[in-house]
Amino acid sequence: MAKPRNDGLPLPADEIQALVAADHKHVWHPFTQMQEWCEQPCMIVAAGDGAYVIDVQGNRYLDAISSLWVNVHGHRRREIDEAVRDQLDRIAHSTLLGTASVPTIQLAEKIIHLAPEGLTRVFYSDNGSTAVEVALKIAFQYWQQHEDAKKREKKRLVSFHNAYHGDTLGAVSVGGIDLFHGKYGPLLFPVSKVHYPDCYRCHLGLTSPECGIACLEELEKLMEKEADTLAALVIEPLVQGAAGMIMAPAGHLKAVETLCRKHDVLLIADEVAVGWGRTGTLFGVDQEDVRPDLLAMAKGLTGGYLPLAATLTTERIYEAFLGPYEEEKTFFHGHSYTGNPLAAAAALASVEIFEKENTIEALQPKIEHLTAGLERLWDLEHVGDIRQRGFMVGVELVEDAKSKRSYPSSERIGMKVAMEARRHGVLLRPLGDVMIFMPPFVITLAEIDKLLDVTYTCIEEITQGT
Repeated sequence: MAKPRNDGLPLPADEIQALVAADHKHVWHPFTQMQEWCEQPCMIVAAGDGAYVIDVQGNRYLDAISSLWVNVHGHRRREIDEAVRDQLDRIAHSTLLGTASVPTIQLAEKIIHLAPEGLTRVFYSDNGSTAVEVALKIAFQYWQQHEDAKKREKKRLVSFHNAYHGDTLGAVSVGGIDLFHGKYGPLLFPVSKVHYPDCYRCHLGLTSPECGIACLEELEKLMEKEADTLAALVIEPLVQGAAGMIMAPAGHLKAVETLCRKHDVLLIADEVAVGWGRTGTLFGVDQEDVRPDLLAMAKGLTGGYLPLAATLTTERIYEAFLGPYEEEKTFFHGHSYTGNPLAAAAALASVEIFEKENTIEALQPKIEHLTAGLERLWDLEHVGDIRQRGFMVGVELVEDAKSKRSYPSSERIGMKVAMEARRHGVLLRPLGDVMIFMPPFVITLAEIDKLLDVTYTCIEEITQGT
């Protein structure tokens, strides 16, 4: 039996029209060409229910992107709702500058218990970009305070082409997507960049696994030559998300860790997108038993409820910041809402759901079902590649599958497929012409089938005439 609706939807037509007009007049949407936005139908979300979002007209859409990869346990999850309400009866916010709070302490204990071995300290912030910024600054300052003067020459960072680590300037500096980052070049600090494995469009023209991960040689040569000046390497473990779900081959991440250890370069794992179960394990680094020096997390940390991020690090790094105040070893970094108790309460409830319901174990049959269902999409003429790691999927649409020739960007094929999917009750947001599936973990097997059926139909309809 369907749950009784108590959300007051649909809204009256005149109220909807007023909202659309106000949106077009005042709201600047992220990663959105606003000229295009104001020329197309405006979907306004008003409510959520499990794996679905509901618009102001009362239409339900399967949220196949988890509200931009953040919603883990579904919308209106009772335990998280109650945790937030309970915390509101106490206090909504108090600063961590000079005081502590109950939920932030309890959450830190939980996170460290679940985190990769060796991570013992939690520094809170607000979002994925800031979590990465914190990691970059900690890594840099760590070496600047090192007792060995030669180690203080380690000032440069290493990252990967096509990386995405956020939109603040430090995060953009270690990013590598020209479309997002290219215009800001004059504002950025220099970073050494190497290639991330892209087995569909290999820059070396090789084939995996026969290549033996040949692209690692570039990083190896860089570290051999510049190790004395390299402070840290930052990587998206297993999957470059915003690059179009680029999946690293097995063993790549572990090999990167080995090189970092060999050359005394700190390893920063950006788990903002891949953490909290998205790859099929709680953290991406778990799959290859990698133990980073710093780990950034956000997105799914609160179950997709409230903004909260954390940067984890080791006792060795933490201790380098200890000393009398006058030595100025303090990490002078923070945000007004750092460790917000309301967000921490939501995160604590989310983490407890993972533990209580064995979420990762329960997810495995759904991953297998999704994997099997994706096979059908290979039948479509314009599907060039299907990439999957757990509950992270990218289906790349191409003009010609044999040559891997992309569609002209002006065609907006991916967005056309997504807009068509809305007509069938599925909410997608592509990355260019890569269709992204990142559903909440509460999605049922039947809903996975619906997602795949709708996607198949919409790809076929949109690409038939191209």
